[in-house]
This record gives sequence, C-alpha cells and structure tokens, in this order.
Amino acid sequence: MKRAGVADLKLHPGKAPHWLVKRMIPMADALCKFIVDEFGTSELLHRLADPVWFQALSNVLGYDWDSSGSTTVTCGVLKSALDFETHGMVGIGGKGIASKKVPEQLRALEDYGLDGARLVDISKAVAKVDNAGVQDGYQLYQHLFFVDSEENWTVVQQGLDSKNNDARRYHWTADETRSYIDEPHTGLISGEIKDCALDMTSHKSEECRQVSLDIIKEDPARIRRYFEDIKSYGETTLIPWLDEDNAEIALPAYKVIPTRMDWNAVRRAYETQPEDYEGLLLMDGFGPATVRGLSLISEMIFGTPPSWSDPVRMCFAFGGKDGVPFPVPRKDYDKAIAFMEQALNDAKMGRREKVLGLKRLRKFAPPVLRDMQAVV
Repeated sequence: MKRAGVADLKLHPGKAPHWLVKRMIPMADALCKFIVDEFGTSELLHRLADPVWFQALSNVLGYDWDSSGSTTVTCGVLKSALDFETHGMVGIGGKGIASKKVPEQLRALEDYGLDGARLVDISKAVAKVDNAGVQDGYQLYQHLFFVDSEENWTVVQQGLDSKNNDARRYHWTADETRSYIDEPHTGLISGEIKDCALDMTSHKSEECRQVSLDIIKEDPARIRRYFEDIKSYGETTLIPWLDEDNAEIALPAYKVIPTRMDWNAVRRAYETQPEDYEGLLLMDGFGPATVRGLSLISEMIFGTPPSWSDPVRMCFAFGGKDGVPFPVPRKDYDKAIAFMEQALNDAKMGRREKVLGLKRLRKFAPPVLRDMQAVV
C-alpha cells in the first residue's frame, strides 16, 4: 500500500544548530551500519523510501517534527554519513545549488563501475514527474539521490508552497517504480491536503494520458485551435447561460487554462511521435503549462478528465530539538551514540549477541535509545 500522509512541515528560518548536527551524523552512521550489516543496502534504501520511517528517523536523530528541515537536514546528515566503503551506498544532491550538481556527481560514480548516464536519466525523470506530472502547488527545491553499488536507488525530494510556506516530500525507490507515470511514488508527506491537484500519475488519469498522447500526434495547428477554443473562456464556465440569472460562474481555480504552451515542444513531439505518455512527459520542453494544457483539452473538449485528487492522505506527528513537546536529552543522546558504536565494534569481533540484546534492553533504555531501536 502506498505510504502517504500529512504533517506540519513548515519552513522554519535559521540553520540546524551545530551541537545537534555533530551528534546526528555519528548516530545516522551507526544506525545505517546496523541496518546494512543485518539486512543489506536494499533494505536501507527501502526504508528511506517510506515517508513514515524517514520521518521517524528524523525524530530519532533529534530534529523538529514540524519543520521542513526534517527533510533537508536529515538528508544532509545521511549524505555526510554514508559512503561506499562503510555502507555500500552514498547520498548525492541536496537543496538549492546542490541539487543542480546531481547529474555531474552521478556521472562521477562511473569511477566505481556504475552506469552514471543511466542514473542521471532516472534522476531527471523523477524530478520531471514531480514538477510537471504532479501539479500540486509545490516548487521542488531539494533532491537527494541514494544509490548502492548494485545501482539500486531511492530518491527523496521536497517542494515548497510559497503561498503558505508549507513543504511536501516525495519518495521513490527502484524496487517499486515500474513506471514513471503510473502511481510511481512509494509515498508522499505534506503539511496539508490540497482541495485540488492535477495528478497525471494517478490510475484515474490513464484515459486522459492516452487522449493527451493522441492529441499531440495531430497537426500542431489543430492543437493550437483546441487550445484557443478553451482559452477564450478565461475564468468562467463554458455555459454560464444555464444559470438562472445568467450570471457568469467562476471556473474552479485548478481548471484555469494556462496562459501559454511551449509550441516548439508541441511541434517536436508531433515530429517525434512518442510511443507512450511517459516518453511524452519526459521530453525536453514539456513543462507544467504544456502538460496542463493538454490535460484540459482532453477534459474540456474530449470529455476525458485527469485526476484532480491530491495523492496525500494521512496525518501524524512527533517531537524534536525546539523543545516541543520535549527538548533533546543531549547526555542520553551521546550515551546512545557510544553504545551503538561499541555494539558495532563488538559485532565485528563476533559477539553479535550484544546486537541482539538491543531489543532486550528496550525497557531499560532512555527515551532516545528506545526510539532508536524502533527505527532499527
């Protein structure tokens, strides 16, 4: 079942305090070592692709439950902690400028024998789908690509709704991504559920995707006429005369026609004749406006609507570093790190019973350690 949800991920000003980050990195290092040693890199990638587990990890590391930084800081910590030599996997990317360096850094993994070009294509496709295929009002600003030595991958990226400073996180993983455009996410989490969101990845959009593909195979001049036919109605309904007082009725905001489409991209698609909607969506130039324009032509002229339902569903919350509902117990945190590192060293020397004893210590451990065991 898809894991999706709602938490108050607000944009908080300032940076994560140094005293916390310097503890988060060794704790993340130890937790990831345990999981990889016991279950392998594929299991860690699978867990990172679960928005609920990822949020729990962030809380165990001591970060705010209600901050957008629970994504960016936790991803940054994991990026610093993970390496091929120790964990068999790395994290690449980040927010802002760091996210734009992902293609270059993925290609550099060819030094480790990985297919960098293929990984770049995957990274671009994931970002394109969450930017144009799912139009929910969130602008992407963070993209972290986790990959192991076998080219198994997980992507965690986040967007921001600038109108209310709310954040939304998107999770993907190789094991569960059979298609980029047919419900590909392993989960989403956000601060609110939108009344309406264009979701071209929903099963309910399947017919609309097919009609959009059929439309793009027509002469671009005809497609432009379709667009002008629906654009002329502006923000009013197509048939205001049905209202008793003949008043114009406002068209729902989510169905407002985009002001423009990339007609050069439309012509290239006509000349290329993509085989499926996935190929169409991933073409250069097919941005949100063009995807939206085709979906509205499909709905308003041919009667095949896309899904306007927000894919985010449930709600949960935890506590964190700002003292809500309790402050991070620093001494207990340091003890937990030391315990984890010692247990790892003992396990490497053959005394794995101490690792198994973690579960038995649960009822005696301090709160941070109990939460840590739940994550492991």
